[in-house]
Amino acid sequence: MSFLSPGQPVRTGLYWVAGLYGLIAHIRRWCYRHGWLLTTRLPCPVISVGNLTVGGTGKTPFVIFLAQRLMAKGRRVAILSRGYKRTSHAPHVLVSDGVHLLSDSSESGDEPFLMAQRCPHTVVAVGTNRVALGRWVLEQHLVDCMILDDGFQHLALHRDVDLVLLDATDAVGLDALLPAGRLREPLHGLDRASAVVITRADSRHDVDAVRSRLCTMPCLSDGAIEVVFRPESFIAIRSGASQSIEWGEGKKAWLVSGIGNSLSFRRSAESVGIEIVGETMFEDHHRYSLREVEAVRTKVQGSGSDIILTTEKDGGKLASLLRVNDAWWMLRLETDVVRGEDRLSRLIDEALSQSSPSERHA
Repeated sequence: MSFLSPGQPVRTGLYWVAGLYGLIAHIRRWCYRHGWLLTTRLPCPVISVGNLTVGGTGKTPFVIFLAQRLMAKGRRVAILSRGYKRTSHAPHVLVSDGVHLLSDSSESGDEPFLMAQRCPHTVVAVGTNRVALGRWVLEQHLVDCMILDDGFQHLALHRDVDLVLLDATDAVGLDALLPAGRLREPLHGLDRASAVVITRADSRHDVDAVRSRLCTMPCLSDGAIEVVFRPESFIAIRSGASQSIEWGEGKKAWLVSGIGNSLSFRRSAESVGIEIVGETMFEDHHRYSLREVEAVRTKVQGSGSDIILTTEKDGGKLASLLRVNDAWWMLRLETDVVRGEDRLSRLIDEALSQSSPSERHA
């Protein structure tokens, strides 16, 4: 059974299945809360970035933002990720040692690979068991803080800061549990969060729609951090050449994406003056084939398109399939905190105060 896409209304006929799903989630949380299942603390601060809904909230650009922010504070950072849909069956894969890329997007998963590319001085590792993965990383690398990617439901690992991302453009995703809606667990699960981060907070109307659903938790709603993802530049997939955002104004583009929220990508392209002449969409984490690339080339012929535009996450999977002279570009995004900057800084600083860089480097 497929998940609802962002913005799709609740499937009321599946409420009974959602109720069973919610019961299972409740029992699991109860077991952790009462010690039937164990939570392990690693010997360094852990900052978790997670979802309450399935996919598409902007975790990857936000994790990149946090990693860059922590490195700017002089921290040696590791990112722990599950590596969803990776081809490697190894329990642990080192994507980057903070100096070199050590695996490709297929072996590691598209999101960890992008994180490693964007944060070249950060250790990035993937594995299903994040407790074992964190210990494995600490045995090999001098890191003094960790970011747990997609970690809100990974209760086996203690976190010092628990940030939960909610997509402002998908308020209806908070209305029901899977599979009737998009919730991984009930809204009251947010009582475990250190803070709610409302992403894609460009529209006040959208943000207020999310806040209205958090009315029973005013401490989280009133103190919610808001971020937007702004287009930063265009990057040529094959050559890595960069162009400013102004370069894209007035250009005609065919969009290609395989992400959790394709509509957000379209909106980002339109916001910088791109004229969209066509679009090819795939499911999230799609693994491209040469046949599909050729099919896109065929569709684009005669469309008047100047470029084919995709996301950075997709670009890492497409590079090996493209010709040197292909006009395929990625739209790079940057994360901008527009509300709650002080609260976010305070949460991070309090977590980091538990250890200093010198403690791990000694």
